[in-house]
Amino acid sequence: MKRYFFTVLALSVLQTSTFAQKVNVKKAFDKAALQTKVMLGEIDKAKHSSGKAGLVSPRTIEHGKLKLVASKDWTSGFFPGTLWFLYEYTKQQNWKQEAEKFSADIEKEKLNGTTHDMGFKVYCSIGTGFRLTNDAHYKEVILQSAKTLVSRFNPKTGVILSWDHSREKWVNPVIIDNMMNLELLFEATRLSGDSSFHKIAVSHANTTMKNHFRPDYSSYHVIDYDPATGAVLKKNTHQGYSHESAWSRGQGWALYGYTLCYRYTKDPVYLKQAENIAAFILNHPNMPKDLIPYWDFNAPNIPNEPRDVSAGAVIASALYELSDYSAQKKNYREKAAVMMQSMANTYTARVGENKGFILTSSTGSKPSDTEVNEPLSYADYYYLEALLRAEKLK
Repeated sequence: MKRYFFTVLALSVLQTSTFAQKVNVKKAFDKAALQTKVMLGEIDKAKHSSGKAGLVSPRTIEHGKLKLVASKDWTSGFFPGTLWFLYEYTKQQNWKQEAEKFSADIEKEKLNGTTHDMGFKVYCSIGTGFRLTNDAHYKEVILQSAKTLVSRFNPKTGVILSWDHSREKWVNPVIIDNMMNLELLFEATRLSGDSSFHKIAVSHANTTMKNHFRPDYSSYHVIDYDPATGAVLKKNTHQGYSHESAWSRGQGWALYGYTLCYRYTKDPVYLKQAENIAAFILNHPNMPKDLIPYWDFNAPNIPNEPRDVSAGAVIASALYELSDYSAQKKNYREKAAVMMQSMANTYTARVGENKGFILTSSTGSKPSDTEVNEPLSYADYYYLEALLRAEKLK
């Protein structure tokens, strides 16, 4: 019996250590580069066949065809960002040239005040380009984008308005995704010396921390505010299974958002919030062994529910950064490594397939049955970011 126990224990430890091995970053980037070359060809074909002007970036596969979107789409900045990451890793000028070309198509969004998605669109593309090139023109685009974004801030609510649509459902909706746009504001203060951007980002983070989270540190998707008083009107989960469920990508946005807030402020409240969110995610009984979450942690038919690889990529990238700040460094890095191994070994497309997307099996919006078990541009973006962060671990 003792021999059996120790054999099982040894196998368990071996399995865990195998899962937690660091991903082969070079191999993953080599494959990503080959796939992205395929994607560039697919984009040219899709532009030619669509007959529509203004389509600039790939988003997903729809009805078997590559779906391109205009710069106003919230996902438009991710493919340019992916190209910048390829340049960052390889130092090859051809990737820089492609990144510059695709980023140029996003620049006009700096004046688009009809959406909160300025960080996703502009900072993931042009912001990444600025970090790698220190281009003065990119700096100006970043600052103008931040000025446009803060026009959506309401001092009464203390937060930045998210959606202008769906007024029949919400008066002043703010979604957890909006935490991701705060990086743009923090950077704008760093680049300009104007503290107003920083103060608005902190106000948004603090108000979101107060109103978006449940006692177990899971997050609602949408909080609706009274714009005149700041009172909370509704707490909803629009893209999750139910209003009280934990939509997995939303939990990823929350983890990533409070981690970056700590990066810029060093406020221990944000570090603790990120650690608590990480604990909810990593210790959830419905988290699979490969740590690639189902689309919602409370989806009713687990394990027969779609995964969301995009959520896994966001969470893994956030965990790598959080590991640099937290006493739980070892745990976070081990868990992120499991996620990265799973994505690299199980959820990576064969070269030449998937229209050039790197990863498979993401879920955009299960309730509306859109982009279910499909590739998504933002999954690829955060996967490559996580690979770069894994490479730089100390």
